[in-house]
Amino acid sequence: MIQDLLPGETRDPETGEIVEGGSTDVLTLEEGDCIDDEASAEAPAEGEEDMEEIYDVPTVPCSDPHTWEVMTNLVMTDDDFSGDAETAAYADEQCLTEFEGFIGVAHDDSMHDFTYYVPTAASWAAGDRTINCLIGGVEQTTGSLRDAGR
Repeated sequence: MIQDLLPGETRDPETGEIVEGGSTDVLTLEEGDCIDDEASAEAPAEGEEDMEEIYDVPTVPCSDPHTWEVMTNLVMTDDDFSGDAETAAYADEQCLTEFEGFIGVAHDDSMHDFTYYVPTAASWAAGDRTINCLIGGVEQTTGSLRDAGR
C-alpha cells in the first residue's frame, strides 16, 4: 500500500494537531485528525460479513484538502466480539448519533456523510475496542467540519 511508504505524521507537541501529513496507525487516530483517502474509509456494504483490515491511513493537516475528519472515537465495552455485521451496525447507529452534535445539522439535511473504522475479530483479539467515526464525503474539504452547519 502507498501509505505504508509514507513517513509518520508530525504533531504539534502542545495541541496534538497534525502539522505535517504522513501515515498514521488507525489505532492512534485522534478526534480532529484529517484523512486524505477516499477508498480506505468506505463503509462495508450492508450485510457484508468480512471487512478489510486497515492498519495505516494517510493523514494531513486539516488546513490541507482532505476527505475525512475523525469526529469522535467511541470505545466498545463488550467482553466478546459480536461479529463484523453487528459491530458495523452498532458503529452506524452510534456515529449517526454523534453526527448532528458535531456538524450542527441533521444527517438528512447535511451535504456531508459519515463512515467509520471498527475493530475486526483479529484486532479485537489484540485489544482493539475503538470505533473511529469519520465525517466528510466524496469531495475534499479544507478546515474542520465541526459546527459547519451544512
